Amino acid sequence: MLRSERLLLYTPLIALDVMAPAAAGSDAEAQHWLGSRADELVQHEDTRELFLSMRADDDLSRFEARDRFKMMRKLEKHSDGFVQLTAVHAADGRYAGATSVGLESGEIGGWLAPGYRRQGLGVELFRAAVQLGHRHLGLKVVRAGAEPTNGASRGALTAAGFTPASGPTRFTLGDGREVDACWYQHRQEATSRCRGGS
Repeated sequence: MLRSERLLLYTPLIALDVMAPAAAGSDAEAQHWLGSRADELVQHEDTRELFLSMRADDDLSRFEARDRFKMMRKLEKHSDGFVQLTAVHAADGRYAGATSVGLESGEIGGWLAPGYRRQGLGVELFRAAVQLGHRHLGLKVVRAGAEPTNGASRGALTAAGFTPASGPTRFTLGDGREVDACWYQHRQEATSRCRGGS
């Protein structure tokens, strides 16, 4: 578990720890920048709102058994080539977003739920990704791409200690859209790797 000034970040333990952060980035504003695949999104607005109203420690007994089982299903430890951290807002306990680091590429990503944007939390999210990459995964360099017009993301990366880096000027998002890209990196020579981490 990592802790920033206002966020608690941890490896997802149950399905809800993945479903709620997915809802946090499924709205039109987030998808303008993220361009996720359709199967990664929480499509229905009512379902998104439900997840975004929940606290990470909520009692799920109010849900039907079938839905409760889906949300409480323990996640098996496996890798799709990246490690994700679920972000919970420390003050209210609600799901605030997520960040991830690619195991091979060192590329990070992250997003925040609508109610937590424009508050400087992106800096804390990216700093957590840096910690995850350097201190837990043993990566000397973590990288991030952003559209040149995405001032919020670029500002958060800079404030988190990233510096401009070389990279492809065009990037294809998960939904197939090709966008302009600028790149940043965070380098740290002294790294470590958690036992059992992969």
